[in-house]
Amino acid sequence: MAEPLPLNRFRTITETLETSEQEVYTVPAGASTVVLGAQCANVSGSETTVTFKTRIGGIDTELLDEFALPPNDAVNLVSGKLVLEENSILVASTGTNLSCKLTLSILETSNE
Repeated sequence: MAEPLPLNRFRTITETLETSEQEVYTVPAGASTVVLGAQCANVSGSETTVTFKTRIGGIDTELLDEFALPPNDAVNLVSGKLVLEENSILVASTGTNLSCKLTLSILETSNE
C-alpha cells in the first residue's frame, strides 16, 4: 500500500528551461496544490521569451505566452495564488535554450 500524503507539504521546485515544452510540475493523485509563487529569471546576457501554462485534462491555458524577458531580469509568472487540482500540470518553455531558471513555491494539500 502506498504511503499517504502528508496533510500539508511546502515545496520549492527549480528547473532550467529549454526551448521545448517541459512539464515542470504535476499535482500528485489525491492532492490539490496552491502555487504560492512562480518566478522566472533570465540568466543570460540577451533578451528571451518565456511561456508558462497549465495543462488540465489535456487542455492548455496560457498564463504567459512568449513574454519578453530582458537580460539579467526576472518576472513573476503568477499574480496571486493559483489553485491546481490533482493531475494538473504546469508547463514552461523559453525562447533561448537554458537561458531561464524557474522557481516554484507550492503547497500540496492532501484531499483525504
